[in-house]
Amino acid sequence: SLPVSSFMDYVDGSMPQGTARFEKRGIAVNVPKWIAENCIQCNQCAYVCPHAVIRPFLLTEEEKAEAPESFKTVKGMKPYDQYDFRIQISALDCTGCGSCAQVCPAKEKALVMEPLEEHMLEAEHWTFAQSLSRKANPMTTATVKGTQFEKPLLEFSGACAGCGETPYVRLATQLFGDRMMIANATGCTSIWGGSYPSSPYCMNDDGHGPSWGNSLFEDNAEYGLGMHLGVKQLRERVTGFVEELAAAEGLPSDLADTLHEWLEKKDVKDGARGIAAKLLFALNDAELDEEASKLRDKILGLKDYLMLRSTWIIGGDGWAYDIGYGGLDHVLASGEDVNILVLDTEVYSNTGGQASKATQLGAVAQFAAGGKPLKKKDLGLMAMSYGYVYVAQIAMGSSQAHTLRALREAEAWNGPSIVIAYAPCINHGIRGGMTLTQERQKEAVDTGYWHLWRYNPAVLSEDAGKNAFSLDSKPPKKDYTEFLKQEVRYTSLYKKYTPEEVDGIFARAREAAEERYQNYVRLAKTD
Repeated sequence: SLPVSSFMDYVDGSMPQGTARFEKRGIAVNVPKWIAENCIQCNQCAYVCPHAVIRPFLLTEEEKAEAPESFKTVKGMKPYDQYDFRIQISALDCTGCGSCAQVCPAKEKALVMEPLEEHMLEAEHWTFAQSLSRKANPMTTATVKGTQFEKPLLEFSGACAGCGETPYVRLATQLFGDRMMIANATGCTSIWGGSYPSSPYCMNDDGHGPSWGNSLFEDNAEYGLGMHLGVKQLRERVTGFVEELAAAEGLPSDLADTLHEWLEKKDVKDGARGIAAKLLFALNDAELDEEASKLRDKILGLKDYLMLRSTWIIGGDGWAYDIGYGGLDHVLASGEDVNILVLDTEVYSNTGGQASKATQLGAVAQFAAGGKPLKKKDLGLMAMSYGYVYVAQIAMGSSQAHTLRALREAEAWNGPSIVIAYAPCINHGIRGGMTLTQERQKEAVDTGYWHLWRYNPAVLSEDAGKNAFSLDSKPPKKDYTEFLKQEVRYTSLYKKYTPEEVDGIFARAREAAEERYQNYVRLAKTD
């Protein structure tokens, strides 16, 4: 038992990071078994895992010698061929969705699902894998494979098995997590992301990770903008102190150079933490006179704001398309350098499956029991109308590389960005289950149900004559109606209407999708 005094540090509502790792629920019926000799080391299994339970590990010769006898490895490929390679799962944190095995592209699957009881030894293997020395990423986070050599800073969440939302957020933490500041809208993301006392957001080996806060459902965009502006104001204050110290006479040359370097690079995103750390080291190491020491103390008092943070405003379609849209629009119009990630399940997922403006024509949901009569709101197109907002529409299962590129471009753009991610949900009633989350994303794009595109204002900065809009998905090649018939939210229409009437609804939905696609085609051709 714990005395009340044990919780005094958390009376403000905060909670320690990374507590989800202690749950070890062991709820999976089946877990993936890694077949080493079949593995092509693509890391796609880790890329799509909703709970970050499957990861690649690299071992030195010494570490391999210390490993349990049952801890199989294979020779690493270039550029990490000095190491041995292993895909390791945390079996007791796995939910058994099978997404990893489903996406494995090896000629003979390197992952097969087997009963958890047969793989309890994986808990020992996971513990050993966690003890391995930290290696610098042998690749780059500009590649799908390279991202998975970064520690995920969202792990073991309480999301549904096969969740379509968490892979996007987990990927974002692998790209920007050590300097992420997340404003989270109430909804699924706050349930799997912040149900006290279990926090799936964690820290890297240096103790850095995302900060996360949740206000209300309806004001998340404003909440995130306020966080961003507050940090921006404090950065302006510490910048003033750095400028004042840099202008002082008699400074050690190393410190003077570092102060000027920070002033020059303080708003550079790549390597932002290293830039701040270099200045902190120089400040702490320097011998200064009384006046300079006072300025140093003022800078150190605001040391948390020396690093450029990455603000992310995250929520579902119920927030972004509906209840929080006014605030979202205000934030986009502000021109501030914030990033918005919309996890589009096309329904109010957390509250039981109510229709939103993101719900597609014909889909059955609460408040649309007869099928939604109107077509889906095109949030991305509306955001694009500003001209200075980065906008992208993505689907991980259709193109992992496109998803990665869009997130990187959104964060790199010095202005507002919004990325709308298709996220299959348990509310969809997918035939075959949530194992097929990634496959459903691919089918959505192949049939024209969903489209991949980007609007990048940075292109206009380089050449005003270029087209900032890029339609990245190919023309639909599969049957739209067959896609709908794989989900209960559409097939349940047959319980309410005659087959002829349902066919008519599906035809209207297909026409709406075709109209949307042709609009994108016109935009892509615009000079």
